[in-house]
Amino acid sequence: MPVPGQAAGSSRDPAAIRAALRAQALAEGFDAVGFAPAALADATRENLAQFLKEGRHGGMGWLAEKADRRGDPRVLWPDARSIMVLGLNYGPDEDPLSVLAQKDRAGISVYARHRDYHDVVKKKLKRLGRWVAETYATEIKVFVDTAPVMEKPLAQAGGIGWQGKHTNLVSRELGSWLFLGEIYLALDLPSDAPEIDHCGSCRACLDACPTGAFPAPYQLDARRCISYLTIEHAGPIPRDFRRAMGNRIYGCDDCLAVCPWNKFAAIASEAQLAARDDLRAPALADLVALDDAGFRALFSGSPIKRIGRDRFIRNVLIAIANSGEPALLPAVERLLGDASPIVRGAAIWALRQLAPARWSAMAQAAIPFEHDSSARSEWLA
Repeated sequence: MPVPGQAAGSSRDPAAIRAALRAQALAEGFDAVGFAPAALADATRENLAQFLKEGRHGGMGWLAEKADRRGDPRVLWPDARSIMVLGLNYGPDEDPLSVLAQKDRAGISVYARHRDYHDVVKKKLKRLGRWVAETYATEIKVFVDTAPVMEKPLAQAGGIGWQGKHTNLVSRELGSWLFLGEIYLALDLPSDAPEIDHCGSCRACLDACPTGAFPAPYQLDARRCISYLTIEHAGPIPRDFRRAMGNRIYGCDDCLAVCPWNKFAAIASEAQLAARDDLRAPALADLVALDDAGFRALFSGSPIKRIGRDRFIRNVLIAIANSGEPALLPAVERLLGDASPIVRGAAIWALRQLAPARWSAMAQAAIPFEHDSSARSEWLA
């Protein structure tokens, strides 16, 4: 029986339904629409299993815990017959790598310079999903990144783009800058032709990575990735990667930004995805002074808020250590007595980098850190 609000005379022809869904998605503001079967190739599941077996997911235990649902859409939702994959362009209006030369400023990934994309995409998906459910009297499930969904393989299967050598999605029409979302459908609709790989011999993304996070083309070791280290990693940043972070305090866009396919990229048209002026290149001196209340206020509605003040200040202190700016020393020294062990540890390392003679002259017993000997050894080893 049709649910209330079903469009009168709506076609039950699968091809016509797919065309109507595509038109409605574009009207909702999505920039890319594709349809994929509710299945993943064996190779995709095998690649995921190998990634987890080698521990390349680092501390992201949730990847392993839900690997069965991630590797098979019908394990996640048995009624799924087709998957509508949607892309929302978040292309920047400036070179995202220009901030890296401003050593007293902070580099924040393009995706985090505006409203949390989960909120923006999910609102659009829910409106679209409600229309689909009411128009075709069908069940749906809506997902945006937070569920065990292999979004990029599904997007490739639906013809939106392909996974490049950096493992991220690349679109011939929109380049590197696409947020993805999915609507799982209990409707059996025709699939779009899968997109083929257009990377060719290019390896710009691999060569651009500051930490060598790609063991081979199409393979990522998250444990070496600056995005993982600054966002997902909870402890001290491993010493081998601190210098390579430069002034990147939340995420890293290097492998995305250098992709030649970005010559087709467009600036985001969704107003909520326009960069906040105060997050384009914020001063390290301002960020390092944030207490918990100030951090929460500044990043209200931002994806940055989820990592918490302490992990964020850890990242800022590493950027300060790499800045070579002696004017930032007083701010570093103030944090030697911070309530957070992770902040105190990062402050000691920053002090040693900025002023090694001053560090040597200080009596270590005077530093309020002796009760954190294990954390201290991780930072100073």
